[in-house]
Amino acid sequence: MWWGQHMFGLGWSGWLLGGLMMLLFWGGIIALVFFAIRAFSGSGSRTVSKQTNSGESALDILKKRYARGEISKEEYETIRGDLET
Repeated sequence: MWWGQHMFGLGWSGWLLGGLMMLLFWGGIIALVFFAIRAFSGSGSRTVSKQTNSGESALDILKKRYARGEISKEEYETIRGDLET
């Protein structure tokens, strides 16, 4: 059977549907790539000024733990060095 200029017998609506499906497909691929890059790149450099949910930075919490005697001076210096890098 000869279909002529019709896409599987659907006429111009078949061409419109095909074009929309192609746009959705490529849009989905681009969105996946964008979100994958964003997820694997992280949120950039992690600095000491990062705030927790309570509004305190990690360094503030570390200082309080050291002041309460929960950690030793060596632990404090090691953790502080890790946070500052």
